[in-house]
Amino acid sequence: MATTLTYEAFLDEVTTLLTEMYDMEDDAAIKLVMQAQDAEYFVIHDDQPELRTLEQAKKDAVALHTAKQNRVQTQQKQQKRVAVKKRP
Repeated sequence: MATTLTYEAFLDEVTTLLTEMYDMEDDAAIKLVMQAQDAEYFVIHDDQPELRTLEQAKKDAVALHTAKQNRVQTQQKQQKRVAVKKRP
């Protein structure tokens, strides 16, 4: 059986994994986890202790990073479209 972490330890583990897996700066990883927490991404983890495992932390780190990359790509595409429309 997987070890269950406290909610705070779980968030710390997700943050640590982001820095280790994706070479993110500590501040950037903390910001990403805090944004996810503000968006209530981790509410279910607080309610269901069985979701606060090291394995789940890794899955959530991947999911948060993937979502961040998708947002960045979408913003870049939108900026390109705006730039193209502004051309004379």
